[in-house]
Amino acid sequence: MDTIIHIAPHGYVRHVDTLGTDLSVVNAARASYMKESREFSEGDEKLIKYLALHGHTSPFRHAAMTFEIKAPLMVARQWFKYRVGSAHSEPGEEDSSDSLYARNEASRRYVTMPPQFYVPLEWRLAPASSKAGSGGPAPTRESARQEALLTSHVVRSVLLYEEALDAGICAEQARLFLPAYALYTTWRWTGSLHAIAHFLNQRLSDDAQHEIRDYARVVHSLVKRAFPKSIGWLVIESGL
Repeated sequence: MDTIIHIAPHGYVRHVDTLGTDLSVVNAARASYMKESREFSEGDEKLIKYLALHGHTSPFRHAAMTFEIKAPLMVARQWFKYRVGSAHSEPGEEDSSDSLYARNEASRRYVTMPPQFYVPLEWRLAPASSKAGSGGPAPTRESARQEALLTSHVVRSVLLYEEALDAGICAEQARLFLPAYALYTTWRWTGSLHAIAHFLNQRLSDDAQHEIRDYARVVHSLVKRAFPKSIGWLVIESGL
């Protein structure tokens, strides 16, 4: 059965499908010896630990998960950096160029979806020591001002978008009136267990953007249900 976890105000992560279990990983690793386990054992867990700690990553590509995600475009564009065939080997690791990611996104060219937007309730200040990322929370008064400004901008943009559609303008051009980075989009994302772990290790880190970190925590919780032993050794859980 699908599991869906909502992320305020309009987002969610939905678990769609799973290929394999922790047992799939160890059986892939034992293929060289033509051996196969029928039930997961303590020895299998030790093997998973060994594989993860020593960079033997190919067995973790014999398991996969599919999710449906709804998130603001500012989150989606960071997420979409993880692509089919993306290589992320560390020095000394096996080549991971065949790690699996696949993505298909809903298109406003074909589907008329009521536009929804992400308006932060709390705004963050620019960091003091770098150009990227964010610092601490903005003062309450300034946060409220920015919220009101963005809300007003969104309302005006939606009116212009709808006016263009009513005037007979095609949807693919009418959407130009919508504030892109705040606009929610929906996509289906499949990754091998190894590929998903790579995503999680990057997007669960303390220096990841706050919004995508919220989504990564949800993905992590869903992956742990399906692959509790493997993900425990593949993903660094500090700060969770």
